[in-house]
Amino acid sequence: MKKIAAILLVAIMLVSLASCNGAGRTTALKLTTGGVSGTYYPYGGAMAQIFSSKMNNVKVTANTSGASAENIRLVGKGSKNDGADLGIVQNDVMAYAYEGVEQFSEGKIDTFRTIATLYPEYIQIVVAKDSGINSIADMKGKRISVGDAGSGVEANAKQILEAYGLTFDDINASHLSFKESGQALQDKQLDGFFCTAGIPNAAIQEVAHQRPIKILSIDDDKAKQLKEKYPFYVQVTIPKDVYNTEEDANTLAVMATLICNKDLSEDLVYNLTKTLFENQAELAEAHAKGAELSLEKAVEGVSVPFHPGAEKYFKEKGVLK
Repeated sequence: MKKIAAILLVAIMLVSLASCNGAGRTTALKLTTGGVSGTYYPYGGAMAQIFSSKMNNVKVTANTSGASAENIRLVGKGSKNDGADLGIVQNDVMAYAYEGVEQFSEGKIDTFRTIATLYPEYIQIVVAKDSGINSIADMKGKRISVGDAGSGVEANAKQILEAYGLTFDDINASHLSFKESGQALQDKQLDGFFCTAGIPNAAIQEVAHQRPIKILSIDDDKAKQLKEKYPFYVQVTIPKDVYNTEEDANTLAVMATLICNKDLSEDLVYNLTKTLFENQAELAEAHAKGAELSLEKAVEGVSVPFHPGAEKYFKEKGVLK
């Protein structure tokens, strides 16, 4: 009897210890993405499926949202406060939030951290081939759409024009969506427009079928100047065959980036980061943009601190010092 009692006592202690350590308890995480017709939602859904199926006792649910600015506010709050644990955002918008500028001038949000950049969103400066615009400096006095008011595109346009000594007052500026801009260029109501998106972009493809276009390059010295002032930018090239233009365009990009609430544990974020990169091939099968996920590039264009868990993983892999 004493032997049985001792065995029972040990069993009770083990169960109690497992309970205290949360063994078997599922960690539920909310991943906020974007609209159902955009890239963030299906990409986030693919990531959520990988995290949930590859990690023990972790369940990630992808939710729709209004994209970057809203996602930062949700992740900044955290899921315990009706927010989210993870989010996909543009790295320039997260820099504005962390610094309290642009659309976050009413108050900064610094309760989120970087996990990894995912893929580039190219700044595409589209002009009609017969517009007389051969460089950004030529935009003075021209009819140019700079994106929706208060958008990340508008901020990109303002910064690039400033590098060339221009402001919105120097151009005939309008604030149109990508689709509206493309239609206006087709109808010869615009000379050009700014578009920050993945390539190829449907609105640009559509206008290119109807009216010959050029994609302007950002001069190398201006690009380096912009990168120095705004560390979230990365230099990229749009190949000429993307829109059947006459030459490649050298431009800048912002990065779609995975962020998290700063209070998530180091172990949890380490394992999320590790799982993401160890299953990159599966992500690429689920969504075309997954093929652009790169360990080496995942730390580029980051001006908001990494979460300690992500930082630990990248240091182990030698991409962070």
